[in-house]
Amino acid sequence: MSVLAAERIKFTSVRSPWWCSLIIVAIGLGFAALMGWVGKQAASDPDGAEGFPGLTVDVATGGVSGFGVMVLMILAALTVTSEYRFGMIRTSFQAIPGRPKVLVAKGVLTGVYGAVLTFVLAFVAFYLAKAVAGTSGSQDLSLSSGNDWRAMYGIPIYALLCAFLSIAVGALLRQSAAAIALLLLWPLLIESLFGLFGSFGRNVQPFLPFANAQLFLGSDQGIDFHWGPWGGFAYFTVFVAVVFAAAVFVVNRRDA
Repeated sequence: MSVLAAERIKFTSVRSPWWCSLIIVAIGLGFAALMGWVGKQAASDPDGAEGFPGLTVDVATGGVSGFGVMVLMILAALTVTSEYRFGMIRTSFQAIPGRPKVLVAKGVLTGVYGAVLTFVLAFVAFYLAKAVAGTSGSQDLSLSSGNDWRAMYGIPIYALLCAFLSIAVGALLRQSAAAIALLLLWPLLIESLFGLFGSFGRNVQPFLPFANAQLFLGSDQGIDFHWGPWGGFAYFTVFVAVVFAAAVFVVNRRDA
């Protein structure tokens, strides 16, 4: 508890968490309002809405689970890399016996904070998109099935896991620019590139971590997975655990 208290003081004494939180709120709600408007236009002019997948739960909350969680990942990585940059990590390791406690405390703090924030935003985004779309545009936007509910409660779970993953990547790379670049390019570019490699890429795509996370959230992205949504969740969880364990091992072995 003392380690968590120390990390809480660090977390709340700088401005970056508040700026990142405002950005997450703006992106999540702005995207929901935009998708609601598109859904409304699609209902009034179906021929002009070609390519729009329909206003579903995962679409309405896509700003929270997509770009919002990415901003949270940046924030989580910075809690580690900024301490390495200014040399404060040495003080943390000296004050707290057991280096893994520092990484776990950072993951718990940022993860729980991100989970609570995204959980609230997911419901606000859902009802905002529904209100903007109107009755005709939000016919498919409901919480009437298990898949719909999983798309909602899966977001805070995903945010929690991404926070731990970002802490691990930050501890492994120790450089803010490198960690942020990897965390952003990984889901946005690197995984999507496998679709360009024909049959080889199609065989690899079911084993990509963020693709499995999106499967859990309700989007299969046209990939032929070997398991269902909960299998994707288990795969992503194991992946995060392996990366975090590697970070703990490396932090214990090398100098601060």
